[in-house]
Amino acid sequence: MNVTVIGSANAPSPEERAMRDLYVEHGPALYAYVLRMLGGDTHLTEDVIQETLLRCWAKRNLADDEGMAVRPWMFRVARNIVIDAHRMRTARPAEIGGVTWLAELGAEADDVDRVLSSIVLRDALGALTPAHREVLEATFFADRSTQQAATTLGVPQGTVKSRVHYALRSLRTVLEERGAR
Repeated sequence: MNVTVIGSANAPSPEERAMRDLYVEHGPALYAYVLRMLGGDTHLTEDVIQETLLRCWAKRNLADDEGMAVRPWMFRVARNIVIDAHRMRTARPAEIGGVTWLAELGAEADDVDRVLSSIVLRDALGALTPAHREVLEATFFADRSTQQAATTLGVPQGTVKSRVHYALRSLRTVLEERGAR
């Protein structure tokens, strides 16, 4: 079975051979240029190089040597792709990093919100079973690992992990029932 990849040495068309030659001739310099612009991000650099070559493939007649300077054009295209990507990222609103209600307790909040949050949390913890409340106190509130909490509670580490899982699930349900987000 003979498989031909676009741009390979045995490519059937002159355009495909020209694309491979273009990459071999200008690829390393273009890669170094884009890598510097992107501050060393190799994955993004490879994406930009690929998009540059695709645009070159779509816009230029690579088989014909019309005396046009391809290298400066490729560098300009790569630069424009980097600029467009940067503008697109800055135009989007900042993404929220998944801040949860419990994590907000430690965030900068005014005193009234902090007191109200602690009252709601204490009330919700009171609704949990004693085993669930105990494991949350031994892990989260005492800042212990599951192994340290297991030693403190006198139970296996796997039991601590499963109790923490179910305790957090129960706590989330209780908080939702009480209108906390």
